Amino acid sequence: MMSDLDGTAIGFAGLGNMGQPMALNLAEAGFRLTVFDPRAERMEPFRDLGTTIAASPADLLSGADIVVTMLPDTPDVESVVTGPDGIASLGRPGLVHLEMSTIIPSASKRFADLLEARGMRFVDAAVGRSALHAARGESLFMVGAHDADLALVRPLLEAMGDTIVHCGPPGSGIAMKIVNNFQGNVQAQVTAEALVLGARLGLTVDRMVEVMSGTLSVNGFLTGYYPVKALAGDVEPGFALRLANKDLSIAVNLAAELGVPVTAGASAQACVEAACAEYGEKDVTALLDAAADGAGILAPRMAKA
Repeated sequence: MMSDLDGTAIGFAGLGNMGQPMALNLAEAGFRLTVFDPRAERMEPFRDLGTTIAASPADLLSGADIVVTMLPDTPDVESVVTGPDGIASLGRPGLVHLEMSTIIPSASKRFADLLEARGMRFVDAAVGRSALHAARGESLFMVGAHDADLALVRPLLEAMGDTIVHCGPPGSGIAMKIVNNFQGNVQAQVTAEALVLGARLGLTVDRMVEVMSGTLSVNGFLTGYYPVKALAGDVEPGFALRLANKDLSIAVNLAAELGVPVTAGASAQACVEAACAEYGEKDVTALLDAAADGAGILAPRMAKA
């Protein structure tokens, strides 16, 4: 798997809940890796793996052939690309920027054009699935890239995930993720409301999950994520609610720009934004707790086995 990139210098910026396990997969696969995160503690697990710890973003870029970014939001990526010590300034011709953050699609296209004008290459590989999947090397990648550039970075993606979907040219991958997350996060809000309504009617969570998982109401939040997070009493962030709000906001704003009516989605986004006031740093499934607060009841939980 690694032969095509043997000796290639990989820089990885952004070691959050998703980025850290993904970078660990690269380190454990034997890639020549340098990592950077402003939170020093996020870099500690790499010290025993032969990974180089960069002192700054500029240090990360020095000598890198491929730079991977997995950052919180568009301004963070903007800084890494266009800042005074950014890729556009310090990167050399031929460098590949593998961008995996969830950002505004138009920004992704702008970064691609900027870097390509300087003789560099750009691949957006938006990440699907959860931090648990990332830790197991089972991420899904929605990729926007020219064919040759995807072929070049494919060994990295294969080390971090098990599904690679080529969605089109640069910018297409993040566009696909915004659409995917728009659907998923609206489902998260509706699922929270349905579970709270059922609890208010005296139904048990276990029966609701059993029935709704076997009808046309089925969705991935109900069958896979709520049961291991909020319904189990765990709202510590796997995917933070504030990030779900960011993703939904991007989608709703894009829809408005394009003249696409998303009435239900806009309503869900308003609910998610309101829930962020108390639960923004908690998991997206804390929408259940916010919905329960609104109903004046305790958040429903599944029966302990």
